[in-house]
Amino acid sequence: MRPLEGIRIVEFAGLAPAPFAAMMLADHGAEVTRIERAGWSHPIPADKDVLRRNRAEILTLDLKKEADVQRAKGICGDSHGLIEGFRPGVMERLGLGPEILCAANPRLAYGRITGWGQEGPLAQVAGHDINYIALAGNLHGYGRAGAPPTPPINAVGDFGGGGLLLAFGLLACILKARSTGVGGVVDAAMVDGAALLNAQTYALLAAGMWKDERGTNLLDSGAAFYDSYQCADGQWLSIGALEPHFFAVLKERLGLSSSQFNPGLRAELEALFRSRPRSHWTALLEGSDACAAPVLSLAEAPAHPHNAARGTFVTIDGILQPAPAPRFKEP
Repeated sequence: MRPLEGIRIVEFAGLAPAPFAAMMLADHGAEVTRIERAGWSHPIPADKDVLRRNRAEILTLDLKKEADVQRAKGICGDSHGLIEGFRPGVMERLGLGPEILCAANPRLAYGRITGWGQEGPLAQVAGHDINYIALAGNLHGYGRAGAPPTPPINAVGDFGGGGLLLAFGLLACILKARSTGVGGVVDAAMVDGAALLNAQTYALLAAGMWKDERGTNLLDSGAAFYDSYQCADGQWLSIGALEPHFFAVLKERLGLSSSQFNPGLRAELEALFRSRPRSHWTALLEGSDACAAPVLSLAEAPAHPHNAARGTFVTIDGILQPAPAPRFKEP
């Protein structure tokens, strides 16, 4: 039995974070009914959309028609949780806001995912991942010293700070409803979630262990022993030898002359790694405590022996994709 079996979720189809949260819940056994709006066009074809997987049912409703609105209300009345990702006020105008649906189903966990949140000066303003992580303080730290901020695709706002936080909040609210009989509204704002992901960075800043300048710290390419290096074949290798005992393994395996914090370490590593192809360095370092790993492409990652052994990637209906995570086992 998967851990979320028996939980019923209704998902109002949207982009990125909302379907990601629904996918995670469905992957672990929740019965997710996805409602797509009539005439709505998704940029990714349905048969290629990984985020759409494992839905129990996919319906197309015209929410401008009263009969379809009533059908949606009926589904929500029999659900434990709801996911929607529209601008604040849209669900209310459709007659599907939390005041109506939670009155009909007091146990309902009503999950709302937006960029800026349900309230605040920017609540009604358009934006995307790059804007949310910029305002949250994350984007400022991504990139090399002296270079422009580099957006990490849309992993931090949409997925890490958005969809994951929505899934967590929805399950927390469902657990609350189990003990109290009352659900509630989950306001998952990507600006809030992105800021939360910076919790450790704020701790380091408070402790005087972090400079508020990108590319100058231990974990942001400011340290030579925590960075990626180009090899002779143009491929890249990641090095993460933070702790002294791990750096000692790296130094011994590579025959380095520089100590961990020697200013000349970066130049020594750059020259060394450029002298041989990535396969050479992977064979020398992988499997040791030197904390090294090849920087794999989307095409390469599924074939790596570790990922293959764990089944980290799966092929469903001919589409290669990440497998559900995390995993659950009996003790």
